[in-house]
Amino acid sequence: MKKVIETLKNIWRIEDLRQRLLITLLFVAIYRFGSFVVLPGIDPARLNQLQAQTSEGLMSLLNMFSGGAFSHASVFALGIMPYISASIVIQLLAVAVPHFQKMQKEGESGVRKLNQYTRWLTVAILLFQAPMYMINLNAQVGGEGGAFTVGQGFGFMLTSTLILSAGSMFILWLGERITDKGVGNGVSLIIMIGIIARFPSALMEEFTSALSGAEGGGLIKLLFEIIALLFVMALSIILVKATRKVPVQYAKRIEGNRQFGGARQYIPLKLFAANVMPIIFAQAIMFIPASVLNAFSKTGGNGLGHLLSDQFSLPYNVIYVILIVLFTYFYTAITMNPQQMAEDMKRNSGFIPGVKPGRPTGDYIDRVMTRITFPGSLFIALIAILPAFAVLIGVKQGFAQFFGGTSLLILVGVVIDTLQQIESYMLVRHYDGLLSAGHTRSHSGGNL
Repeated sequence: MKKVIETLKNIWRIEDLRQRLLITLLFVAIYRFGSFVVLPGIDPARLNQLQAQTSEGLMSLLNMFSGGAFSHASVFALGIMPYISASIVIQLLAVAVPHFQKMQKEGESGVRKLNQYTRWLTVAILLFQAPMYMINLNAQVGGEGGAFTVGQGFGFMLTSTLILSAGSMFILWLGERITDKGVGNGVSLIIMIGIIARFPSALMEEFTSALSGAEGGGLIKLLFEIIALLFVMALSIILVKATRKVPVQYAKRIEGNRQFGGARQYIPLKLFAANVMPIIFAQAIMFIPASVLNAFSKTGGNGLGHLLSDQFSLPYNVIYVILIVLFTYFYTAITMNPQQMAEDMKRNSGFIPGVKPGRPTGDYIDRVMTRITFPGSLFIALIAILPAFAVLIGVKQGFAQFFGGTSLLILVGVVIDTLQQIESYMLVRHYDGLLSAGHTRSHSGGNL
């Protein structure tokens, strides 16, 4: 504990890091404050039905990613997810479309163009999602005596659409300012804050449910749930770290041409080459039926439509797993080119013992990728559907969402990234990092 306190003191001593942390906290506070600012013309006292709708199913995920702004009909109700969707589309285009590939290779100017396209696409998505949100709000709590207090005409819909779109773009601006002036990746940090904001209420709901258990059995069950949550978080940390290293030495080593100073190397193949992108893609696809059903129906549909809107149902999770596996292969295929890797090895006078250079080497790498991608995709899918298993053992849906899925992986990934960035500032100033000790390193230079 003493080392932790000393580490925090060291962080505060670094002026640049201290300013960045304060700026980050300021922008996060602005974001959280805006999450409770209700749209003009909406009576916040009459949003009970909307909050009930977002308490379960896929709508609860949307509400979680927005930090509760979705259920409060806030000016930040659409959150940062439209920008994430636009980024995914542009990223795929940069891999598959020659025009975007060329821009990606143009360096900083090309990156600026891609970022501009991403913003314009975000605006287009917002101009579609904002009216859908208002239609859903009208279906849930609108009409006579509903939430609307200034009418439901075209003018009201137009102004609400503009406010919702501007709110999301303002969140994007906050995220970019955090990245430039604060600590960590701003957009990812905002998503993480939204997820964390829902954790206390979910934990309190689970604790209240545990207290109602007979003869203290509920509290014991809650203890096991917390232990299980810590175990799943450990698995997620392993997954996130595995996506950032080259842990697989499955393939044979590459023999460099020793006449030219070559050395033994290993083929850089990852068990989780697609990172968590397949989960995000699959989640986006699964959002479509839920969004359509809930936009035009107060009941969310019946039969299969209702099951596809329930993230804890068997049909939903079966389709979810299939999509994750397919997207894992798809994303790996478009981001890693075995033939190109083989050609690069050949140009650098490298070869795999027992495998001919050129196309045979590319085919060999492709076979290895296929073999290691399948178990990797299954592991990612397991993490994604763990909330459904948590519900089966009696965990409340709100608390079960933290047992896996996109939310937990984002939470773990962002925390690791932010801590590593803070640690880098400390190491530059000759302090031990957060993951080691909490005292000043011995060095020849003077104190700060």
